[in-house]
Amino acid sequence: MSDELIELPEGYGYPEHWITALLSEVCHLVTDGTHHSPPNSAEGTYAYITAKNIKPHGLDTTELTYVTEEVHKSIYSRCPVEYEDVLYIKDGVTTGLAAVNHLTEAFSMLSSVALLKPIRDLVDPYYLKYWLNSPITFKSMTGSMTGSAIRRLILQKIRSVDIPVPPLNEQKRIVAKIEELNDRTQRAKEALEAIPELCDRFRQSVLAAAFRGDLTADWREQNPDVEPASVLLERIRDKRLIEAKTDKHKENIEAIYAYEEEFGTEPLADDWQYITLEKLCHTFQYGTSAKSSAEGKVPVLRMGNLQNGEIDWNDLVYTSDDDEIAKYSLKPGDILFNRTNSPELVGKTSIYRGERFAIFAGYLIKIDNYVELDSEYLNYCLNTKYAKDYCWRVKTDGVSQSNINAQKIAKFEIPFCSLQEQKEVVQQIRSLFKAIVQIEQQYQEAKKQLERFNQSILAKAFRGELVPQDPDDEPASVLLERIRAEREQLNNGKKKSQTSEKRRSKTVEGQGVLPGFE
Repeated sequence: MSDELIELPEGYGYPEHWITALLSEVCHLVTDGTHHSPPNSAEGTYAYITAKNIKPHGLDTTELTYVTEEVHKSIYSRCPVEYEDVLYIKDGVTTGLAAVNHLTEAFSMLSSVALLKPIRDLVDPYYLKYWLNSPITFKSMTGSMTGSAIRRLILQKIRSVDIPVPPLNEQKRIVAKIEELNDRTQRAKEALEAIPELCDRFRQSVLAAAFRGDLTADWREQNPDVEPASVLLERIRDKRLIEAKTDKHKENIEAIYAYEEEFGTEPLADDWQYITLEKLCHTFQYGTSAKSSAEGKVPVLRMGNLQNGEIDWNDLVYTSDDDEIAKYSLKPGDILFNRTNSPELVGKTSIYRGERFAIFAGYLIKIDNYVELDSEYLNYCLNTKYAKDYCWRVKTDGVSQSNINAQKIAKFEIPFCSLQEQKEVVQQIRSLFKAIVQIEQQYQEAKKQLERFNQSILAKAFRGELVPQDPDDEPASVLLERIRAEREQLNNGKKKSQTSEKRRSKTVEGQGVLPGFE
């Protein structure tokens, strides 16, 4: 037996009637799967289990591969996994995770997973699993990993760790209490998981109410003399006609304002009306198609930079072309519309606030609206379900992407009201969205608290603080001494050569096979 032991940190106290033993002393066998990845496929006779299949609740069998009977026999002869054995990940990103095998059928394993066969009269397999997954044991074990390219736990270290062993009946009470408390936290977690969807639905409800005029009903009563939407629209029309340089241009403008809106079906507040964007916007400009680079003078915003109505300044590309910069530069308040993307994402929209000087790429359309249409108001509106439904209706589908051209977005009918009320709508939305963000932050903190609670359950369990002790419980020390004596007798009484014995049973020194486990 190795003299190199893994000792738990100081302060890991537990009741005096508990004992400590090496993991190898409380297990019939501690080994691992095959060290040579065998041929495996989507079909076969015996399942092939690797670290990716080990989850806290047990084995995940959704993406299994299989090996032949011949391959399985070779692996199983040294790694005979049985029902309720403990499986322990010993290398890879999830090293240190333990689970109890709930499968009754035999399977083969890779060496990334260790097999622990606890002596059932001494250690409950679920107690062993929870102990391995407890914070202090996990930290101690993963801190003993070796290797550079792939960090791993070696079997020698796993076998030599000290484990606290209460009486078996107390172990079962500990397991029952852990699972009772885990069930409670799981129910709380499931209730919490509904919150993100509820927040998303609440956001859409806020936007829907905002663009019907519901959120500003009281404001309208208090401000009856504001300039109505119809006057704003007439002012924009007159301004455009004055700026028109040719008769043809004037005819085009007259045609825009002669168009009668037809898609807006949701009832609106008094003095509100549906107006196409082309009546409220100066231009709809496509972005640059020039190639960008990893470095340059000015960022080029792409569709991935449009996130939840805002500009995400991560994952940028750049340009140093002065002509491109002059032609496609953005000004604060410009709206960027994603014209080409997957069917689910086409039409996503964000507002540029001038955080950094930037231009925009070809899969985006810059909407240059007149001042009579508030940019924040427009951005919120284009992120409503009403706008998304319009995009879904007018998009043109390709093989894997959909497209919405400038002519179609120009025909989008926005609920339009006075400029003062637009700004009030924006303030109301921001106020309610701020409350939603606070709820989401509380949700994230609650999730963290639940995780900490689960860890504290395990920490208390293995300090002996989770369940009461029963003086009538049979102590583990008596059984452990008998097991030690039987093992010593078995090791001293071997008649076969050590080489032959290792070839037959693959046991390690100090870990002989107990009677009834030949």
